[in-house]
Amino acid sequence: MLIQNSVTKRKTLIFAFFGIALGLCIGTVLKNYRALEIVKRCSMKPSGQLNPFEIIGMNPEEETIKTSQRNLVFVGVMTAKNFIEGRARAVYDTWGKEVPGRIAFFSSEGSHSKDLPVIGLKNVDDRYPPQKKSFMMLYYMYEHYIDKFEWFIRADDDVYIEPEKLERFLRSIDSSKPQFIGQAGKGNSEEFGLLSLEFDENFCMGGPGVILSSETLRRVAPHIPTCLKNLYSTHEDVEVGRCVQKFAGIPCTWNYEMQYILRHNSSGQYAFTGKLKRKEIHNAISLHPIKQAPLMYRLHSFVQGLKAEEIRQESLELHRDIKRMGSFLEIPSDSKYLVPGIELIPEKTNSEQHYEDHNILGITPDLNKFTPSSTADLLEWSFIARSLYACENANPKHKIDSALREGLEDVITEVMENINNYSRQRGRVIEFRELLYGYNRLNPLHGQDLILDLLLIYKRYRGKKMTVPVRRHLYVQRAFTGTFVKEFNEDFYNKTLQKSYLEHMLASGMERISKHFTLPGLPVAKRLFSTTAEKPKIVFVLPIAGRYDTFHRFLITFERVAIEQDKHSDLLVVIFGDTASIERHLQLLMELRQRHTYKQINCIQRNEEFSRGVALDVAARSSYIEDNDIMLFIDVDMVFQLETLQRIRLNTIQGRYVYLPIVFSQYDPKRRWRGENVENAHTPYDEITNESGYFRQFGYGICAIYKSDILDKDINGFDKDITGWGLEDVKFLDKIVKVGNRRNGYLVNTAEIPIQYDETVQKIRRLSIFRAPDPTLVHIYHEINCDVKLDAPQYNMCLGTKANSMGSTSFMEHLFYNNKNNIDFTLEFNRRKEQR
Repeated sequence: MLIQNSVTKRKTLIFAFFGIALGLCIGTVLKNYRALEIVKRCSMKPSGQLNPFEIIGMNPEEETIKTSQRNLVFVGVMTAKNFIEGRARAVYDTWGKEVPGRIAFFSSEGSHSKDLPVIGLKNVDDRYPPQKKSFMMLYYMYEHYIDKFEWFIRADDDVYIEPEKLERFLRSIDSSKPQFIGQAGKGNSEEFGLLSLEFDENFCMGGPGVILSSETLRRVAPHIPTCLKNLYSTHEDVEVGRCVQKFAGIPCTWNYEMQYILRHNSSGQYAFTGKLKRKEIHNAISLHPIKQAPLMYRLHSFVQGLKAEEIRQESLELHRDIKRMGSFLEIPSDSKYLVPGIELIPEKTNSEQHYEDHNILGITPDLNKFTPSSTADLLEWSFIARSLYACENANPKHKIDSALREGLEDVITEVMENINNYSRQRGRVIEFRELLYGYNRLNPLHGQDLILDLLLIYKRYRGKKMTVPVRRHLYVQRAFTGTFVKEFNEDFYNKTLQKSYLEHMLASGMERISKHFTLPGLPVAKRLFSTTAEKPKIVFVLPIAGRYDTFHRFLITFERVAIEQDKHSDLLVVIFGDTASIERHLQLLMELRQRHTYKQINCIQRNEEFSRGVALDVAARSSYIEDNDIMLFIDVDMVFQLETLQRIRLNTIQGRYVYLPIVFSQYDPKRRWRGENVENAHTPYDEITNESGYFRQFGYGICAIYKSDILDKDINGFDKDITGWGLEDVKFLDKIVKVGNRRNGYLVNTAEIPIQYDETVQKIRRLSIFRAPDPTLVHIYHEINCDVKLDAPQYNMCLGTKANSMGSTSFMEHLFYNNKNNIDFTLEFNRRKEQR
């Protein structure tokens, strides 16, 4: 009896425990029923007839992790309907197609695209914060792709990822273990302690991207309903991190270097809008945020340029290896069999030229590659300090131009990266502080040679800590690579030029060029002028005081070119002086009007001291010029041709571009005159040589601009307080530069901004300066007299122009050394200087 009661009690306890367990299971199911229903409804079917694998262009039977290199990673990009044709398309057109796996864009229900792999999540909208969208995207990845990829990335549509760096990084990590990789965060200062995180808990910041191994997603995804039901904050990346911590048992990586590998820029909408040659862009795998589509394309173009540089450098190293191996094998350098066993593909390829490349590109870096045969072949060095000192320029001391400055920055950045490549493991770092001085020269056969003296800071933070300034010399040769010529398979003329403008192909050469080759981003309608009526009118604005003969010559040129050939140009003369002194000038204008009755040839008289600034400002505000006319500010000493006016119309764009041609200025012809009558010395207009003149790069007086642009409130004409020679053009240039700089923050035509934005931007002028040498625009030499009463800046500019116009550097050197008195004076001067 006792035994039977004992068995009965045991059965009762077993049934009781079983009932309790069953009750808990049923209670849990009922408690999470709503969340399960959400997951069930959000377990989307692909839009249209495409299944999940067709959307991402994958064949699941043939492509597996073991058989395909494209199954490394699946990137899920969160976007919204309004951003699909803007940010999402920019992602797909740039780095998205190069991902070592597949990419898909997850948006709200009903989202779709013909060209992009877009997945519309059912019962998910585009509200912010996108917590539901983020969790459902992870669940979708788990449900359809969990066995097809090693890694899964949660990304935003404003992040840029470098696929090659990402692949190298992921292949170095074991994906079979739970991994949760990203830039660790615990909230900002205002939120710290309010996100329900323990002292040892964190989350991966969503902006730069979050990387999960397949094992992590496998552990977390089944519990997404529970995570969705228990949200403690409004931040989706915080909640994803909390879910991973709870069900996968791992936090986000605490590695300090993650903030450099997965880079977040805290500048917001201004991030990556400025200079791109920065350390973070060179080293990072992902860059965030890129808020506008044009910035994504710009960044991608820059990154592709870096890759091209790496390929060119690798090509050079291969050439050097071939050259070095050839010497070890004792193969003559002129042999066609420098590399035995390598078959050249093309018959079209000139094999001799191919092998000769090794003799040039294969030479190892050395400052003594080139041996001059005479003093004329010596390569001249330029000295770099605060300024650039170069003997080949007319002005031996001048500002370091942007190209050289950028090249120096590139060299120093690359060298410092190589120096510090393994520095952190050794507990030290070397920082660049300053370029003290340097030397630069260009070897046309081999490349650029640099000798730089650098001030560096040596820091050691392991063991005995120290910070020591050091100086080091840097010897660099930036070698040229080979020149490659690519021909089109189709005839460019027949396929392009004959499409829509065939009837105009018999027009003049310059007009044909202007019709078919336009500057990028400029409206085509502004570039094409098929008839005279469509051409913008050019109004010549000529300030003058005295100089009757020169004025007469100018009017002859104007009549021949502007009136008889161009037929769509006017003249406005601003003349200074009293009635008696300008009587003959007015007579010339009256005779020109009588010969061309229907042309606008006007004159403004100013009975005051000559001021070019006043003359140009008065002309710009006069009623003789319409808002849509091009004003050409010109000097009376200029001669020009029909091509000059065509270039002006081509390069002057209303609201966009101001054209400042670099004119050819003649040297003093008397100094090189070989005839007897030196008073009649002259240089022909069409003689454009180094000995006859120079392109005046520092002159801005000749300018073409639309009247509507010059009256912009930020330009407002010329300064009228400048009297005498010069300086008004420099101040005018400063105004134009400021107007151009105010518009650098704007980017238009992006799909994710309102239409009204474009309309507002178009009303704001954003003038830029276009400069180019024009050999048809020639400044005839005349004597320059600098008034000592001028202000110091004006007087110095006048003296500089006068000195530059005397003759070429080689000619002045010849004159100096051919005079024995100059040599004796120099020797005596140096002797006295040494004695002191």
